[in-house]
Amino acid sequence: MNPKIKDQIALIGCPLDMGASLRGGRLGPEAVRLAGLEDRLKKIGYRVTDHGDVEVHNGYGHQRAQDNLNHLTMVKEANEHLYEKVDQVLDEGALPLVLGGDHSIAMGTIKASLNHYPDLGVLWFDAHGDINTDKTSPSGNIHGMPVAALMGYGASQLVDLGQRDHLLKKENLVYIGSRDLDQGERKIIRDMGIKVFTMHEVDALGAQEVIREALDYLTARTDHIHVSFDMDVLDPQVAPGTGTKVPGGMAYREGHLCLECVAQTGRLVSCEFVEINPILDHENMTSQTAVSLAGSLLGEWLI
Repeated sequence: MNPKIKDQIALIGCPLDMGASLRGGRLGPEAVRLAGLEDRLKKIGYRVTDHGDVEVHNGYGHQRAQDNLNHLTMVKEANEHLYEKVDQVLDEGALPLVLGGDHSIAMGTIKASLNHYPDLGVLWFDAHGDINTDKTSPSGNIHGMPVAALMGYGASQLVDLGQRDHLLKKENLVYIGSRDLDQGERKIIRDMGIKVFTMHEVDALGAQEVIREALDYLTARTDHIHVSFDMDVLDPQVAPGTGTKVPGGMAYREGHLCLECVAQTGRLVSCEFVEINPILDHENMTSQTAVSLAGSLLGEWLI
């Protein structure tokens, strides 16, 4: 265990899947628990407290909203409950590890972390940009909007979640593994000058060089890092249990190498693993992969 990382981990489940179009992500937190996450972290040397799941009200269908904010009430309420829980465990001195759930839950997690670390840097591992707003989203699914909301763009109902004093700075965000960006997202990322390493860069430079450049960039700006890890950043052969699969993703060892390098900085203050859908999985493979990745992010070494 890296001695610079807090020695107490708070596990928090947010079984929300109404930010996506496919149901099943609500089962992700329990699947990761059953894959042995708590025992894995304890073996590294952490004191682990499982806070259970925050209150979430999910529906069972999918309905396109006229305001292009599908299932807004359910997504907003779940994120408000998550914000309160993450804020609490940070007050108590623990490192929150949030289990999703679709990627809209990043609004609650990161807003709470920004409340404690206004200069927070975010590594966003994802096949997608998740920086749409209600005006640009082709689907209206809110799991494609959290980055925009965290930066203060889009619907006020999302921007105003949790605390309102600190937003994510564009220069404190780095994308890794992007390979499926909507047209509106490409323009937003270019216009804002956000740092992004697509799968082209991962292929051309190698994962080691990409994560080195990403961490050099972030650590020059902040001492505090949040990792938001969407399992679809990995190739579907590695992580089949996710709802928005895109071929050509990161390999198993590339994911581990990146997270091991983050652990070595000693600057991790919060994290989340999201978009785990056991209904689409093979023998809980994706949840098991998430557990092993969490071990690497939190300082698990072979020697």
